[in-house]
Amino acid sequence: MKKFLIALFVLLLLCTGAQAQAPFYQGKTITILVGTKAGDVYDLYPRMLAEFLPKYIPGSPNIIIQNVPGAASLIAANQVYNVAKPDGLTLAALFPALYFEQLIQRPEVKFDWNKFGWIGSTVTSNHLMYMRADTAYKTIEDVRKASTAPKCGATGVTSTGYYMPKLIEETIGAKFDIVSGYVSGQDIDLAVERGELQCRAFTITAFFAREPFITWRKKNFVNVLFQTGQKRDVRLKDAPTIYEMMDKYKTPDGPRRLAKVILASGEFGRPLVVPPGVPADRLKILRDAFNKSVKDPALLAEAEKRRLEMDPGTGEELESLAKEVMSAPPDVVQRVQKMLGK
Repeated sequence: MKKFLIALFVLLLLCTGAQAQAPFYQGKTITILVGTKAGDVYDLYPRMLAEFLPKYIPGSPNIIIQNVPGAASLIAANQVYNVAKPDGLTLAALFPALYFEQLIQRPEVKFDWNKFGWIGSTVTSNHLMYMRADTAYKTIEDVRKASTAPKCGATGVTSTGYYMPKLIEETIGAKFDIVSGYVSGQDIDLAVERGELQCRAFTITAFFAREPFITWRKKNFVNVLFQTGQKRDVRLKDAPTIYEMMDKYKTPDGPRRLAKVILASGEFGRPLVVPPGVPADRLKILRDAFNKSVKDPALLAEAEKRRLEMDPGTGEELESLAKEVMSAPPDVVQRVQKMLGK
């Protein structure tokens, strides 16, 4: 009997040890909240990433995508920050310019940009503005001289469709009539096709990644008026950069400092975050898995196949950038507030 009890005790110890060593994510499901409709390029990146992350997370959890569209991903941001448990099982793919909402102190903001746990970003997002080719606005100079501003679509003030035209107005004086409230970029593109709108600002990545833009380019349905990179994208060699335009029109220092804060959104790219309070070891697991996934030759081949550009940034880099933009000096914050209609 004594030997039996000893054997049972040893067995219990072994079982307890095995349970203690089991990876946290084993047998669990991770949910990625995506702040836009399914099929939008902001949705395509996390869906692709979800196919590879389990390979690099100990325990190989399941990963599902849940779309939470609306208000340029503000709804998704509030949800992951305030509702999701900080257990490392809920992630969010957000628009990169949501920090604007916090800088201008909108009451709808229920998060602190600095306190998100930053996992990484799949690509840096430089931007462009397309304009229907059958309009009178062939160049940015045409927009500057126009008596009637062209109509551009936007989902919300933190979407490129809103803040980029506003930034161009602040820096070089070209005015746009911005129509906000669309649910997604796809809805804006449909409105352009119907003739309700003439223009949209969004990422260069999306412009070269999917329809209708592939067909639009073949049919010369739109022209590109400008782009935001430090240098011209080789595919857009005829479109000036915002820096070239600011030099041409002799933009003063104040608007240039505003541009620096606004254009930082491109460096955030397509960020993936967790709510505050996720244990450091789990955040590290997710960051490591992200870093390995975006270097996986199979993922890179799949990205090329899907026309999705890759230029990843680490969680540490995004965390540092978040601290930088949220500590912008008061005069710049006031300019942001004025530009976005605070």
